Amino acid sequence: MKQFDVAIIGGGIAGLVASIELAQAGKSVVLFEKASQLGGRAISVKKNGAIFDLGNHAIVRGGAVDEIFQDLGIRMEGGSPSANVSVLWNNKVTHIFKFLISRNLSWSGKMELLKFFTKLGKIDADSVPAISLRSWIEQELRDPMVRHIFYAIFRVQTYSQAPDHQLAGPVIRSMARAMKKNSVVYVQNGWQTLVDQLYEKAIRAGVSMMTGTNVTKIEHDGAVRKIKFADGQEMDITHVIAATPPAVTSQLLGDAGCNSVLRWKEQARVIQAASLTLSLKRLPVPNRFSVLGVDQPIYFVNQSKFIRLSEDGTSVVHIVKYNGTGGTDPTADEQLLEQILDLIQPGWQKEVVARQYLPNIVAAYDYMHLGREDRFPGPAVPEIAGFYVAGDWATHGENLADAAAASGRRAARCVLMDMEAGRKGGRDTILV
Repeated sequence: MKQFDVAIIGGGIAGLVASIELAQAGKSVVLFEKASQLGGRAISVKKNGAIFDLGNHAIVRGGAVDEIFQDLGIRMEGGSPSANVSVLWNNKVTHIFKFLISRNLSWSGKMELLKFFTKLGKIDADSVPAISLRSWIEQELRDPMVRHIFYAIFRVQTYSQAPDHQLAGPVIRSMARAMKKNSVVYVQNGWQTLVDQLYEKAIRAGVSMMTGTNVTKIEHDGAVRKIKFADGQEMDITHVIAATPPAVTSQLLGDAGCNSVLRWKEQARVIQAASLTLSLKRLPVPNRFSVLGVDQPIYFVNQSKFIRLSEDGTSVVHIVKYNGTGGTDPTADEQLLEQILDLIQPGWQKEVVARQYLPNIVAAYDYMHLGREDRFPGPAVPEIAGFYVAGDWATHGENLADAAAASGRRAARCVLMDMEAGRKGGRDTILV
């Protein structure tokens, strides 16, 4: 097989970003993707003229995706949601303004809510101690309903239903960015438009793309030597980025694995969700754009209010149940989502043009949480020279897609630093 400077395993956001960074730096790069198309969980599918992402994706301005995509010249056309939010409480849907002035919230609770919103964007996240989100919220807030509201807001921001495990600091930092005006952006025509641009950028930079190619093993003896494929072929290589989940990364190393990757795999806490996306001929309640579940881990949004997601003007709506770590009953989750849709958009069943239900879909393969021995996993793997990791789980404080993009850039830059050190006769591996 042709020789390359770097091989990347995994063609999601992390792998694509890493490939472009390396190729633009003059390195010969090959990217292997097991699936038939690139993009991972950022792909979009078309159903009866509607564009469905794999769940509800959004970009937060000022985050890693925004910064890196701008650097790469990736166009991010889209729209920002309005403040016209309703809440779901006790199986009733109420506009947030009416909910906040109702008896659901005491007078002292109203004052505490207002003061905390004002304070939240000014908190120095780096000064927050390494405690759980629940511990931090219960220290900061006294009113039970105000706590409920903020747990709900943080769920939507992180896709996680794990306040006892999430580190408070990274959540607060992410939330502070999302609070800025027009900071949350839904992507026009779906995330496939971003994947397609990344692909085109990689090809123009000289990256060799190999889809439908299953890498089964990375051979190493303290340094990367070769990779093997399911069809029996082999490739000699000295630098490999595994932009794959931690369990897959560990499996690629085989019996001669390494302690770091094994530890990252065992400590990872996968975030999962049940996701239902619908294309509707019309909305029974057209002015209900988004609904925040306060006493249930639910979020509903009519994305078509803000962006185009269909060829014929149908409304594409999305409802998700955040499941945290560990799977739940897919049938029960689907029934629950349908029942809540009955409350939000009564009569929706008669308007369905297309639907997509994704039970226990992975929102992220890990996040910043308590009990994580290595605060920042990767990008370099200490025991194996020339081996690096990337993906949303290899976060250094970023969240979801931001973590994927940032880790891809970190891995690429670490490779370049190591190659430069090797050229000058320095250390084989540099940790960044």
